Amino acid sequence: MSALFPQARLRRLRRTPQMRAMLRETRLAPEQLIYPIFVEEGIDEPKPIEGMPGQFRVPEKLLAREVERLARLGLTGIMPFGISHHKDAIGSDAMKADGLVARMVGTIKDAVPSMLVIPDICFCEYTSHGHCGVIEHGEVCNDATIENLGRQAVIAAGAGADVIAPSAAMDGQVAAIRRALDGAGFGQVPIMAYSTKLASSLYGPFREAAGTELKDDRKQYQMDPMNRREALRESLLDEAEGADMLMVKPALAYLDLLSDIRRESLLPLAAYQVSGEYAMIRFAAAAGVIDESAVIRETLGSIRRAGADLIMTYFAPQLLEEGL
Repeated sequence: MSALFPQARLRRLRRTPQMRAMLRETRLAPEQLIYPIFVEEGIDEPKPIEGMPGQFRVPEKLLAREVERLARLGLTGIMPFGISHHKDAIGSDAMKADGLVARMVGTIKDAVPSMLVIPDICFCEYTSHGHCGVIEHGEVCNDATIENLGRQAVIAAGAGADVIAPSAAMDGQVAAIRRALDGAGFGQVPIMAYSTKLASSLYGPFREAAGTELKDDRKQYQMDPMNRREALRESLLDEAEGADMLMVKPALAYLDLLSDIRRESLLPLAAYQVSGEYAMIRFAAAAGVIDESAVIRETLGSIRRAGADLIMTYFAPQLLEEGL
């Protein structure tokens, strides 16, 4: 017979801070955090992002200094997003050897060679229409877009990217990028697939941060948030195409999807705590209704507990400054 109260007293294991720390099942560590950073060309001073208090667009000319600061805090992984001033219908700047993607990656690696650089591979920040690929007949053309994603991935790898992270939500993008990387001699560069990316309402502040021109939505290619089985299928398809790591984006509203994927896949699994999640915590803290530091740790802990090995979070510098 199972032990029952009064013999079973779980509070025995919660009596002291030392006991609670010793028995804690889920932990955060600096190497589990990846910091998304916005880099804008052609500006001289950091630009505050109104919808994301505490976050800035970093001038490209100051990127090296910022990366060195983050490295001193203990950050080991960074995901750069470019804010381009050279947009066109296909996002051609992102496929140029001297374009913003290549320059960001090269600057970061030159400044801190040990920093893991994981560029977002997409076109929404580089197209005049704000969609993630090539528009044909009023829709994003899947197959033309994945060929361009392969070109962008090769440019990023050539500039020194440690990991390629495609976020365009196109069918077959992982396989296309793997072929392109292998064909260009970058077979050693892994792919972190945005494998389950939802058409979420929580991306709102990101659009301001990244300066996208989108007037429509991305529901034709990003996933319906209500579909649990399809979410698992998306990630397993990316694994079959050759992804080295998987990801769920956003994180907090989709912990069930994280848990599902964790049970079905042995690949490293990441989760992206997106701009809306960040903003809700920041604005609630500013209103005095939550303890910001405690809620940051509780939410990130829930993401880890659901199965994420890595977390993309805008709170990474704050956590490192506070010693986790």
